[in-house]
Amino acid sequence: MSEVHLRRRSDGALELRVNGVFVMDDLETSSERLLARHVIDLGSRDVLVGGLGLGFTLRELLGSPDIDRVRVAELHPEIVQWMRDGTLPGADLLADPRAHVVVGDVRDVVASQPLASLDAICLDVDNGPGFLVHQDNAAVYRSTFVETCAARLRAGGHLAIWSMADSVELRAVLDASFERVTVTAVPVDLQGRDEHYWVLTGSGPLGGRVARVRAPA
Repeated sequence: MSEVHLRRRSDGALELRVNGVFVMDDLETSSERLLARHVIDLGSRDVLVGGLGLGFTLRELLGSPDIDRVRVAELHPEIVQWMRDGTLPGADLLADPRAHVVVGDVRDVVASQPLASLDAICLDVDNGPGFLVHQDNAAVYRSTFVETCAARLRAGGHLAIWSMADSVELRAVLDASFERVTVTAVPVDLQGRDEHYWVLTGSGPLGGRVARVRAPA
């Protein structure tokens, strides 16, 4: 069973930790918001988000009038409850009629969606393939699940994945299921240190005849 904790740091930031590992805070939120802005700017209207966290990706999505619907998969029920009861800001997000939060594993939630039904999937469920909080989340970055995501996207859809670091392996997995792969480095200030977070995106899911022709290469 995972242990989820909130703590107020000496610098005033609210910090979320899972199993004792830093996940995010409310001081540096640019990469979480960029994850949403990225798919908005690509024309997405129907989006699935893996990971509610402190709500910054969802807030950015719902702040756009172009977004019609957002489904959110959150593994930890405590986070959803804290948002509902005001422990965390975000009750307004959960009350938005365009938002629907499901407590469960993102892999199950994605697999339950109809084929070719989404414009984008945004995944921020762990710290990336090289910095896992939950070892089970390694499967999120592997080909089987990425293929599942690609099959739930409409033609021209996008799978955007947040990561603490760039990953050659994840790029290759995305390249096998999408026409284009882009990698965006996001400058962040982490308690006085200049660092980067990353968003890796696959666009244009390969399917049917295209995928079968490409596979041998």
